[in-house]
Amino acid sequence: MLRSILVFAFALVALPLGAETPMTAEEFDAYTRGKTLYYGQNGQPYGVEEYRENREVTWSFLDGRCLDGRWYEDARGMICFVYEDGSGPQCWRFFRGPDGLRAIFEDESAVPLYEAEEGDEPMQCLGPEVGV
Repeated sequence: MLRSILVFAFALVALPLGAETPMTAEEFDAYTRGKTLYYGQNGQPYGVEEYRENREVTWSFLDGRCLDGRWYEDARGMICFVYEDGSGPQCWRFFRGPDGLRAIFEDESAVPLYEAEEGDEPMQCLGPEVGV
């Protein structure tokens, strides 16, 4: 009897984690379009992304350097970003919770990102670096 209770209790605790469903492209677009979202990782600022019409984005690691790009949904249902620097697609699973978005990188070994806040102001991007 005790074993049955423990199995049932474990199933109830595990259910929300296993039942969590990644956002679809439509859900992600509806949530992010027109917003500037700041992301954190391990309690520290990580970066900011501005989401515009037609799935266009601008990303920054909060260092003043910005990369323009686009996002798309791949065949696995992941949200993938391709930026102007040619670094290749970076694919994530996004989940929406009571505190905003949570993003898990495609290989799942990295620490997840989470939405830290929504920005009210446009991103600050420095101009191109000019040498002598």
